[in-house]
Amino acid sequence: MDVRRDGRSVVFALRGELDHDSVAQLREAGSTELVTGRTAGPVVVDCAALSFCDSSGIGELVWLHQQMSLRSRAMRLASVPAKLSRLFEWTGLHQVLSVYADVNGALAADRGADKGMCRGTGRGTARDDAFAAGTEVPAQPNEGHHA
Repeated sequence: MDVRRDGRSVVFALRGELDHDSVAQLREAGSTELVTGRTAGPVVVDCAALSFCDSSGIGELVWLHQQMSLRSRAMRLASVPAKLSRLFEWTGLHQVLSVYADVNGALAADRGADKGMCRGTGRGTARDDAFAAGTEVPAQPNEGHHA
């Protein structure tokens, strides 16, 4: 994992797998950012080079989101692979985590330009747009049913 500063923001660029064996790197980087507080801006987690993420990795992303929220700071995900995006949708995490098409979009959102955000599933569906607008949307056929 690489860590770089971009103005008031910090970017954690994940590489390879985010699993039980590797979450310690993200926890350490997140904890360091929380303790030092060198920046007041958002933490952007760049997932462009992420090849795999298991439940430990998802748990770590949720932990980081919670910790940043407690400090009134944003945590944004960027370039989330399709499989992980679908998992966020299935688990409801797409309603909690902010997901952007790329790092530039996630960073631009801090400057008030929210154009890079992928709402919900990141597919830009009418349902996603309604969710982003705070509108109640009825469940679609087969939605919420388990096989």
